[in-house]
Amino acid sequence: MALQILASNSNSDTLCLSLDGQLDTLTASDLEKSLQSNLNQDIQTIIFDLQNLSFVSSAGLRVFAKARKIMKSKEGKVFFTNLTPQVRKVFDIVKAVPLSEVFASIEELDAYLTVMQSNVESD
Repeated sequence: MALQILASNSNSDTLCLSLDGQLDTLTASDLEKSLQSNLNQDIQTIIFDLQNLSFVSSAGLRVFAKARKIMKSKEGKVFFTNLTPQVRKVFDIVKAVPLSEVFASIEELDAYLTVMQSNVESD
């Protein structure tokens, strides 16, 4: 099954990648290419919306790890939202992503980011 990738920018420093299909050996390079073409120096946050991701293999996990490494070098962040049960199971098994980067929905992530930003403003 193919992987469809929808890239959008909620603002100039945030890239949201919505994945639909399977992220495996055959499709991981598509996600890498999408990251390369959409990631610019202004991007400080990547959000992977996995609501329609039905499968992830180790090749897909490597792409996520690479994205996290790139963003860490830029002092940026990577978040994962809307994990399907099967993808969440893979994340749990391999401990690929810290739980602090996984959110049930975009709304939950937005609420978290609002609190984090208000803490900075009050300092």
